[in-house]
Amino acid sequence: MQHWPDIPYQLWKPTGESLHMWLQIVGKFRLALTPWVNHSWHATFYVTSRGLTTSLIPGPNASYIVDFDFFDHRLVIRSTSGDIEALALHPQSVADFHAHFVAALDAIGAPSDFHGSPNELPEAIPFAEQKALGSYEPEAAHKYWQALLAIDRVFQQFRTGFLGKVSPVHLFWGSMDLAVTRFSGREAPAHPGGIPNLPDSVTREAYSHEVSSAGFWAGGGGLDYPAFYSYAYPTPEGFKDTITGDGPAFFDEALGEYVLPYDAVRTAADPEGTLLDFLEQTYIAAAETGGWDRAALECEPGLAGQPREI
Repeated sequence: MQHWPDIPYQLWKPTGESLHMWLQIVGKFRLALTPWVNHSWHATFYVTSRGLTTSLIPGPNASYIVDFDFFDHRLVIRSTSGDIEALALHPQSVADFHAHFVAALDAIGAPSDFHGSPNELPEAIPFAEQKALGSYEPEAAHKYWQALLAIDRVFQQFRTGFLGKVSPVHLFWGSMDLAVTRFSGREAPAHPGGIPNLPDSVTREAYSHEVSSAGFWAGGGGLDYPAFYSYAYPTPEGFKDTITGDGPAFFDEALGEYVLPYDAVRTAADPEGTLLDFLEQTYIAAAETGGWDRAALECEPGLAGQPREI
């Protein structure tokens, strides 16, 4: 049975703030070298058996993979030339982490010239100028990874029930959320943009087509607790009024999204079923109110070892 740890936001927040910046730094390295893929899918992280990974990053003379290890609490950089560099994850400033990471890249001959400021934050203070000592609690990081592991398993299962275009299950370092997105196949109206310190061109490309997107935050972004979210873009008329009742999920007017507190899932008799139901119900709300061709887009959930019957 998958473990669903307790990750109260106030205890997680200091470590989370450090990890957010560290993920952005490593993400910027990946972004600088990887050819653009639709909806910025080329820049994300993926959940692994020990933490988070970039997957393989192409370079001019070699390729690289960068892993956050939340068992040994190290950042490990591996090159296809056989070189390995590792950094300890411990309390330090963002500036120090940035400097150590750049030095490690230089040591294995990896390109180390990448954009030096964060995205999607009100103040984009360059990494090299963030010199205040940051926090890192190994237990908090490990529990965060355990939560991601449990959530990734459910998101992956949810992904199998769709024949249309669907994203990987991946973590976006800009907003630090694990997400999975389904597409109707139709173009969407141009997104208005306006996300702090993110070019509007990136946002418009990300939302070039209609979506129903769900994900998980460990807290922040308008919520002081860990939670799941689900939204549609563009938001169809009636979407926010579709799911009602006494359940733990609700529509947050300020965020414009359905929200399900993580603790409501963690403490449920069937956490996986509770989360899967939220994903299914909010997707159906988006598809029904948005007029998606559900018969053409949906299929039975995938089963291990069994090809889909056609």
